[in-house]
Amino acid sequence: MTRGWMIAMVVAAGPTSVAGQSQRPFTVDEFLRLKIAGDPQVSPDGSMVAFTVTVPSLSDNRNVSRIWVHSLTEGISRELTGGPGSDQSPRWAKDGRTLAFLSTRSGAPQVWRIRTDGGEPRQMTNLPTGVNQFVWSPDTTALFVTSDVKWPAATELDRRHGDYPTAATLVTGLFYRHWNQWRAGVRTHLFRVDAAGQASDITPIDRDVPTLALGGEDIAISPVGTELAVVFNPDSVVATSTNNEIFLVGPDGAGLVPMTNQPGNDHSPIYSPNARWIAYLSMATAGFEADRQQLMLYDRASGDRRSLTADWDASIGAVTWLPDSRSVIVEVEERGERNLYRIPVPAGPRIRLTSGGVHTAARPTPIGDGIIYLRQSATRPPELYQLKFTGGSPVQLTTLNGAALAGFDLRPLERFAFLGAKGDSVHGWLMKPPAFDSTRRYPVAYLIHGGPQSAWLDQWHLRWNYALFAARGYLVAAVNFHGSTGYGQAFTNSISRNWGGLPAEDLIKGLDHLARLRFVDAGRIGAAGASYGGYMVYWLAGQTDRFKALVAHDGIYNTTSMAGTTEELWFTNWEFGGPVSSPEARSLLEQWSPANQVAQWKTPLLVVHGQLDYRVDVSEGLQAYTAAQTKGLPSKLLYFPDEGHFVLKPRNRRLWWGVVLDWLDQHLATGQAAGTPAGRP
Repeated sequence: MTRGWMIAMVVAAGPTSVAGQSQRPFTVDEFLRLKIAGDPQVSPDGSMVAFTVTVPSLSDNRNVSRIWVHSLTEGISRELTGGPGSDQSPRWAKDGRTLAFLSTRSGAPQVWRIRTDGGEPRQMTNLPTGVNQFVWSPDTTALFVTSDVKWPAATELDRRHGDYPTAATLVTGLFYRHWNQWRAGVRTHLFRVDAAGQASDITPIDRDVPTLALGGEDIAISPVGTELAVVFNPDSVVATSTNNEIFLVGPDGAGLVPMTNQPGNDHSPIYSPNARWIAYLSMATAGFEADRQQLMLYDRASGDRRSLTADWDASIGAVTWLPDSRSVIVEVEERGERNLYRIPVPAGPRIRLTSGGVHTAARPTPIGDGIIYLRQSATRPPELYQLKFTGGSPVQLTTLNGAALAGFDLRPLERFAFLGAKGDSVHGWLMKPPAFDSTRRYPVAYLIHGGPQSAWLDQWHLRWNYALFAARGYLVAAVNFHGSTGYGQAFTNSISRNWGGLPAEDLIKGLDHLARLRFVDAGRIGAAGASYGGYMVYWLAGQTDRFKALVAHDGIYNTTSMAGTTEELWFTNWEFGGPVSSPEARSLLEQWSPANQVAQWKTPLLVVHGQLDYRVDVSEGLQAYTAAQTKGLPSKLLYFPDEGHFVLKPRNRRLWWGVVLDWLDQHLATGQAAGTPAGRP
């Protein structure tokens, strides 16, 4: 799904096949040593790109991020920051010689500043709860940062316990926790930090500014520095509302006024370089977080607004301006890829700039003759690329993982399609194992994405990495069933109020399609998924015995109990037609609940869940495991007391992969999964 709901957790040029060379098995430890590039930022003079490089550290049990710079004139990349903690969010100062960035080197994340030609970083902020994100003022003499502050519920609790504090939390409203944090008595506010480091709260209101949920890039400042655009939800109960709005405010907090006023989700404002327009993303439907996102254009002088993509059945993922204010670059997900388009302003034909793989984080050069961006695929992690508008193919700038991946037989994804539910064409991906031999038959790892409004893309997944499954000898199949994004909004909408219907039919028909392939061993297929994917694993366990092993990570077992424990209530309200107290919704919740199908369960089941998952409460996994155990099914529970909806800590990630792959091997193959000669059972 888009933005926050149960997204299945997550590059260079094309596929690498090294048949005929000596091959090494691609292992989890190799996977965890790879460098992941992100957040490119082009210097004001266009000579350098700052970006982040993140690597899991098993010794520190955290993901360590550093700031790197790439010289566009010399073609050399180098690490700029080091030391304790992690560094992220590089942002150029106006002089083009220094960078501000977020770092945890002194404890809580603060903004630091460093020269790119050498020297030690200098701390710029010292907020008690740290800094969540920041932007420079246009003249880079001040910072606008977001940080958490205590709010009345916490103040009341402080007053009650006096000299005898406790670990209790006092809750006075909904949305008291989010993802993996308790938020009772806490607000995020926007602060202005001057050159002396003095911080002043410019949004002292009972709201999170910017919004915690369903937003994007939600702080923007006018090129002349006289105004900011920020996003927050003004509704009285935000747990049931997707009504994010964009507000305009002075740099001192004065004159807060709404720029948008419609019931859907408006977010990600960005000023044009000439300060004439504000572009932003907008969903029209209230309460539906996976509605089509249109690109909107707001005229600051007249107040008029228009959609630049009203005639396009595509959802815009991100937007950035070109320097002449005459075009924008947008990200669009389409048919298992994410591509970049150039759209003229205020009107004109769209131009597709990229294809194949996933392309994100487009940053224009200062003179507007091209863009720097990230590209990844199922066989390559993200790398920096450059595309010039004067012609020619994209040029790869970095090769962070070239040596690390050399010698691995990483097969590119292959498309397949079949007629699914309602006679619609349904698309899927297939990755073949190393040294694939079409005369042999292979077991299948059948992956089911979360969301549910999401999709399997041609990308380097950090959660469900196709290549790691394939390296154990599995054919990897991933179907973009009804409800998936990138195939038109009607296709995306079709899953709502129909969780176990059309998607399950697609997945069963996908199995039928795979079983007809001569190199597929239809008697050795295992299914795995997270979040909605975990739901579907539980659901299919009650519908078919064709799978020989199942893996459900943070899945929904009992839709009714999940609706009462999840924090983003607008989601279940929309997906099941109302609150849990509604008879109509209650009927759908019961209809599509895997808990009501347990009598039919026959398949060995591995349940994975995190204690800190507040999107899908840990009780869902415990209920499913209890059900499997009481039925006498072969089953295991992998429980993480220190993880939320995603497994993020490197040691936990390493353990996760080991347990999941061993479970599939145990039930689908003997030892490392290998193909059997065609014609044999």
